[in-house]
Order: sequence, then structure tokens, then C-alpha cells
Amino acid sequence: MQIDLNADVGESIGDDEGVMPFVSSANIACGFHAGNPEVMRSTVELARGLGVAIGAHPSFQDRDGFGRREMQLGTAELENIVAYQIGALAMVAGALGSRLSHVKPHGALYNMAARDAAMADAIARAVQTVDPSLVLFGLSGSELVAAGERVGLRVASEVFADRGYRPDGSLAPRGTPGAVLTDVSAVVRRAVDMATGQRVTTVDGTTIRVKADTICIHGDTPGAASLAGAVRSALTGAGIRVVSPGR
Repeated sequence: MQIDLNADVGESIGDDEGVMPFVSSANIACGFHAGNPEVMRSTVELARGLGVAIGAHPSFQDRDGFGRREMQLGTAELENIVAYQIGALAMVAGALGSRLSHVKPHGALYNMAARDAAMADAIARAVQTVDPSLVLFGLSGSELVAAGERVGLRVASEVFADRGYRPDGSLAPRGTPGAVLTDVSAVVRRAVDMATGQRVTTVDGTTIRVKADTICIHGDTPGAASLAGAVRSALTGAGIRVVSPGR
């Protein structure tokens, strides 16, 4: 059995250097919600030096809201901004002798595309246009995963060990009860259960099925490095190989 462990990085608010040694994929901010060319370059260098797969983490253009505010864009505009961000990081990586492995949308863009097929299709088209070899990360069971499959992309169904789930498989909104899990032992148990059992307990106590190809560790969570290390150790101890889906 194998699974990917990914982290959102390059956002200048998390412990990238502490988290990166434990993950297999890095989702690097492309400047729209966080990051800039200098940060993108240094984060690519960090990932490259550790053998971590490099991915683009595109967002709505919303630095003030950290990309977590929903915005309404036409599908053509959405496709353009996603392609632009992927292309920007691809150029930075290429200049350093590396290439992109995957794409994972950020924040509100990710959550909206999980339920909106038109948005999901626009994102998938952008990825396919820039580089059809890239893996598209999307919430397990979401429209984004389905859209990637429709255009022939490889997809990775993502789960979140440190986030609460609703019974319909969507993430509980931040700020609501149970939306963010902070107990390390609980997160670790949840990660292993997701990987081995393909299931998760929701905020109302029911159990739902998920497809777990990749598990996200948020780099800006307090104690993220210790959490990432504990999750990695538990997965390995359970006989699960941690490897990027793009490799």
C-alpha cells in the first residue's frame, strides 16, 4: 500500500523547513493568495533538495483574504488565472532544473470547485492545456476529481486528517465546531484510518467512505512539523509507503 503526504507551502506563514522533510508532495503558492517570485524560488529549491514533488497551488487573486473568500468569475477568466499561476511556477522550477508534478487549487477555489462542475471543468482544462502530464489533486468524491478524469488527467483524491467532514463528504467550514482538529494523536489515528480503511468519521459521528490517494498536512497549523513527522511515522509503521502520485 502507498499514499502521498502533501503540504501547502510557500505561503510565508508556515514552518516549511520543518514540514518539508516529512512530506512527499509540496503545493507551492503562486503569488495570488500568498508568495512571490523570491519565495517561489526558495520553496522550489527546498523541495528539490529534499526530493519532494513540486506542485502548483493556484488561488483566486485574494491576498487580503488569503484566498479563502469565495469569488464569482467567468469560466474563461478562471481558466486563464489558473493557467497563468501554473505557468509561473513551472518557469521558476524549470530555471532551477526541476519540473512540476501536480496541481492543487487553494482555499475557496478548491472548495467551490469541489461542488461546481463548471468551475471544476475550467480548472481541469487549464491544467490540461499547460501540461497534460500533471496530476490534479481534488477533494475525494468531488466535482474537481471528476473534471480531471473527463479531460484525461491523472487525478489524486485528497483527504484531510486535520479537518472535520460533513456527512456529504465536504469539509466543515472553518470557524464551525469540529472544523479543525488539533489533537496530534487523533489526527495521526485519523490519517492511518483514512489510508487503510478509506473512511472518515464526520462531525455528526457518522462514518463515510473516502478515496485516499493523498493526505494533506497544513503547513500553517501550529506544531505542523511535529504533526507531519508523527503522521509520516505512523503511516510508515503501518506498512504504508509514502510517495508522490506523480512518481
